Amino acid sequence: MVAVLKQNATTEQIDNLTKWLEGRGLSVHISKGESYTILGLIGDTTQIDTELLEGLEMVDSVKRVSEPFKSANRKFHPEDSIIEIGDLKIGGPHFQMMAGPCSVESAEQILSIAKSVSASGAAILRGGAFKPRSSPYDFQGLKADGIELLLEAKKQTGMPIVTEIMNANHLPMFEQVDVIQVGARNMQNFELLKELGMIRKPILLKRGLASTLQELLMSAEYIMAGGNRNIILCERGIRTFETYTRNTLDLSAVPMLRELTHLPVVIDPSHATGAARLVKPMAMAAAAAGAHGLIIEVHNDPQNALCDGAQSLTPEQFADVAKNVRRIREVIAE
Repeated sequence: MVAVLKQNATTEQIDNLTKWLEGRGLSVHISKGESYTILGLIGDTTQIDTELLEGLEMVDSVKRVSEPFKSANRKFHPEDSIIEIGDLKIGGPHFQMMAGPCSVESAEQILSIAKSVSASGAAILRGGAFKPRSSPYDFQGLKADGIELLLEAKKQTGMPIVTEIMNANHLPMFEQVDVIQVGARNMQNFELLKELGMIRKPILLKRGLASTLQELLMSAEYIMAGGNRNIILCERGIRTFETYTRNTLDLSAVPMLRELTHLPVVIDPSHATGAARLVKPMAMAAAAAGAHGLIIEVHNDPQNALCDGAQSLTPEQFADVAKNVRRIREVIAE
């Protein structure tokens, strides 16, 4: 349920109404805009008399929300959420590019890539320390050592880092990580999501291999229900009958999610296509569709990469993609 308050509602009135609603077992999320205040009511709202609520002098209107996701719902929070990552912002008018290797392999490799992508316009360094792989015989990442290498690259370049978590027990290792990524295979690992809801660190939540947008938003809801509202959604392609690409990039997810939720949306064209030559057109299309950011795999020697070399750009190719994405954004801003 959503209660839209009148512009002249005082702080005291809002506080009193909030306490009254919380006294009936509801959780109240307050969203203040320039000309209105919205109270999002979460819980069993069947006991609330909408006519009684609408009859209050301070209340403009009351609406019941049919979607199962509440905190992530734009009806609860009409304005775009702006997620802060250090001194950076993503969401609303703020666009960010994240780039780096699929997997951290060595100190020299991650530092070299970090410096090159930073020079080309990437603001956030991505890199896998824990790698979920389809085969148990494939490279599984450097784990804790990989995080240490990412932190060293962060120290030398000043770039915030994003890396994937596989297990809630690993959270102590992620204390200095700026953004924790939840991969597609863990999107519905609800126990992990609950743990991430108890911290306040930004979470990059990737869409599952065959998940609907509602299922993605319900996973975000798990994290938000714990109190962590710093969530960035990521469309990384879904599994369809098509075999020419690794997955099928659902670009329609960008405008649809922007309609449904206030959370920022980024696109991963690397995992979506599985082919380096397709990353540039998909990245440009994502920018044109209104994505708030991109996360792209870059490797200084893709042919010899230990993980996903076929979809990784060289630093030179990434520089070209970044330049063209900036042009697209300039056009749509006009």
